[in-house]
Amino acid sequence: MQRYESKPSAGRVFMPALLGSLLFSALIFAVSCGSPPTDIRTVMPSDALVYLETKDLGKAVGSVTRNPLLGEAVKTVADASLLDGMEMAVAVTGFETKEQPLNDESSVMDFQPRFVAVIETRLWNFQVISFVEEHLGLFISEVYGSEATLETSDKHNGKYFVWSGQDGRKAYGLVVGSLIYFGNDESAIEKCLAVGRGEGESIAAGGMAGNVDAVASGFISELGVGQLANIIGISLAKDASDEGDVQSFVARIVPELLRGAVRDVRWRANVIENGVEDIFNVTLNPDLAKVFSETIAPSGAEKDRTVIGALPLSAASFTRYDLRDPKIAWRSIVLAIPTLSEQAAGQLFSAFAGSLFEPYGVADPEAFLGAIGPQIYTAKLDEQGDRVVVFATLRDGAEIKAAVSKDLNMAKPGEKAGAGQTWLTADSGLRIIIDGNKLIMGDPESALEFHRRLGSPVDGFNKNRLFEPFAATNAASVTISDDTALITRIAGVVSSEKPAPHQARSYSMTETRSNNRGLERRVLSDFGLIGSITAQFGAEP
Repeated sequence: MQRYESKPSAGRVFMPALLGSLLFSALIFAVSCGSPPTDIRTVMPSDALVYLETKDLGKAVGSVTRNPLLGEAVKTVADASLLDGMEMAVAVTGFETKEQPLNDESSVMDFQPRFVAVIETRLWNFQVISFVEEHLGLFISEVYGSEATLETSDKHNGKYFVWSGQDGRKAYGLVVGSLIYFGNDESAIEKCLAVGRGEGESIAAGGMAGNVDAVASGFISELGVGQLANIIGISLAKDASDEGDVQSFVARIVPELLRGAVRDVRWRANVIENGVEDIFNVTLNPDLAKVFSETIAPSGAEKDRTVIGALPLSAASFTRYDLRDPKIAWRSIVLAIPTLSEQAAGQLFSAFAGSLFEPYGVADPEAFLGAIGPQIYTAKLDEQGDRVVVFATLRDGAEIKAAVSKDLNMAKPGEKAGAGQTWLTADSGLRIIIDGNKLIMGDPESALEFHRRLGSPVDGFNKNRLFEPFAATNAASVTISDDTALITRIAGVVSSEKPAPHQARSYSMTETRSNNRGLERRVLSDFGLIGSITAQFGAEP
């Protein structure tokens, strides 16, 4: 029996070792394993809840490791080029739920996916066995947080591995020829073997295979949406309130809405200049897709580049909604969502929907949205969301005054703010500014600062490289987010060096469009979804 001791800093120790081992093997033994490689899709079960694949592991890993922004955090990263041509697929076959007690009065729910991964290494069998024995056990110990023991045997016409953690968790591996099967569910590996023998339908035959032209792709099936909906509901319930009744309502209604709305999700990633393009296609139920394709439609109006340029470069995130009719778009959502759930819950959602506008001092959402648009900007200036700003073009100034909170007392003239007027709530927690046809709302300081920036040349978002695509996109919704924290996390994973302080900034841009099948989300970023997954192996900065 072999033991693997847990070592600190899993990201900095394991991932460079993993890449290094594969690269060294590929460099010294750059030959085929003597038989045609296996199409990994032919061994993956078609009933996978979640499925991810890459036909070129080197290109997928390289989309992260070759980004020059990492050079700001570490001098060197592992070279992934010699992984070119290797294939990998991962299938999630289920979720295990455990309740972890925190104290005598509270506990948290822990969700663990049951998964199997298959890698076509295109290496000799003895090389693959050596890698699994020497490095995979170290990785498992890092994940478990304690030393893992290894038992090996000859099984399934290959070399079989079982790792056991001190807490009872187990991981399984199998090497057959040039293939590695690995997972935390023994039955999932056996199912892959059965599919490979023709005893079950494969991903290749099931019609849900990935995109052959993408660097990586995958999907969440309808059954997968249903199971993930339960997890999302419980997670949101924890954050919604400390009240048990509220938590129970959220945990029940959110899964109902998601299962009623979403049929499946498909994803593909492409390497582009200066980053990665991720495209998510969300298939909605046909009735919902038809409604949203008609109501959540862009106006086609020209974008005000002065407003875009004045958006603060330091904002945590900001969004532009460009809607042909914001009031109709909102009403379609409010009326459609309750149809996805039983009547009482639907009525509660309708009552709850209006409360989403309360932080902005809006008492009547429909009247408010009918008085502004077609383009609406919202900015979150800090991670906590305490500092926010909303900007819109006024269509009806009188309607706005009737739609906002009475606490703003807009029946009286406001104080002077440049060429406009401003009103404050009694507790000075919210400010509204009207200057001609410009409407600004938010926390008092941020609203005034944004108003000032609109009236004078600024060094704001107009200096960002995403300024032009943000200004040009015709999406119904587009969001810019600051992803800078990812750089340090990823650097800790792909390099053996300790990440250094850096000034590099990373941003992503997410566009959302409706179509006759549902929704499409296109994300342009420096590291993509692959980078976000990689960052999960790293320690918090």
